[in-house]
Amino acid sequence: MAEQKRDYYEVLGVDKQADDAAIKKAYRALAKKYHPDMNPGDAEAEKKFKEASEAYAVLSDPEKRRQYDQFGHSAFDGGAGGGFGGFDFNGADFGDIFGDIFGDFFGGGRSRSRNNGPMKGANLRTSVRITFEEAVFGCKKEIELTVKETCKTCNGSGARKGSSPETCSKCGGKGQAVFSRNTFFGTVRDVQTCPDCQGTGKIIKDKCPDCRGTGYIPMKKRYSVDIPAGIDNGQSTRMPGLGEPGVNGGPRGDVLIEVIVGRHPIFQRQDFDIFSTVPLSYAVAALGGEILIDTVDGKVIYDVKAGTQTDTKIRLRGKGVPSWRNKDVRGDHYVTLVVQVPDKLKPEAKELLRKFDELTGDTLNATARMTASQESKDEAKDNGSKDGKDGKDSKDGKDGKKKKFWK
Repeated sequence: MAEQKRDYYEVLGVDKQADDAAIKKAYRALAKKYHPDMNPGDAEAEKKFKEASEAYAVLSDPEKRRQYDQFGHSAFDGGAGGGFGGFDFNGADFGDIFGDIFGDFFGGGRSRSRNNGPMKGANLRTSVRITFEEAVFGCKKEIELTVKETCKTCNGSGARKGSSPETCSKCGGKGQAVFSRNTFFGTVRDVQTCPDCQGTGKIIKDKCPDCRGTGYIPMKKRYSVDIPAGIDNGQSTRMPGLGEPGVNGGPRGDVLIEVIVGRHPIFQRQDFDIFSTVPLSYAVAALGGEILIDTVDGKVIYDVKAGTQTDTKIRLRGKGVPSWRNKDVRGDHYVTLVVQVPDKLKPEAKELLRKFDELTGDTLNATARMTASQESKDEAKDNGSKDGKDGKDSKDGKDGKKKKFWK
């Protein structure tokens, strides 16, 4: 038993009074959602796509819509043709809709007619190397570019002197050609850049010998570039109007200069903050005192507190990288203090450290601690033996435990 078809208006989600624009909009949304290319292997999506296409083929045609409104699905029973389920799609106009859909699927955008107006030229890209400090405070650098200058022989026309470009016969000077292709929905028209004139609308048969028909001569030029303060590695600055020439009188493109910042032996950067590590002597860490810290602004004096431990982090406000938007607003500089242990000492220094160790109640090594502990035990044992012989032991009358009276 054949499956009963749904109402075409219900399929598209429109009411019976919907105009052509509403019907087309509803179908476009369903076609994009359920198209087989967007749902590979999904039989249910394919079924809904075919159902929506059949509904649109009827409701978009005034005569077929009139017949459907009067007789329903029976108006098309037994219809022959290349459509799905015996339905005839040959009279349906899917051209502009599937130009949109196929363009979205394959990255071509919507196929539509465009006038042959001025177009901006392409951008050029280059790179420049700068130091860490130059990135922080900004600088000027020179770059060399190969740019296209207007050919003086033909004044940019590309044609040999005494001749002129001709109108492209393929596109009629529009710069675009229309290509038709047959699909199972009907004929789809695609509008593309003319392959003969490359979108210019002109054909140069007798080319200028100097520029070979391009209208431009490549030349090497040097430019001074302002590198803004605060720029980071991998970021780019722009020089407008120095890129590729425009098309049909359009403006030139821009030049994008990528900045490569060299590594610094002391500083590291994260966003607008700077990080570094500063060694600290044991004496200064213990007693406190002034130290010198290197910053991008030069050396600064910092007062270390007594008893500072290794890996202590301090913050120098406003000593970081300036902001792109306001060079007076800067990040901070974070410094990690690391206590250094000397590996070479003079005998006098070693003796002072031994005395320091004794004064703090510590011993220099484990063997010394064990020896001192054993000597203390031996002395206590000897004292206990002498006390026992001299009869200094006594008994507590209550619990009978012995008590020792140490000298």
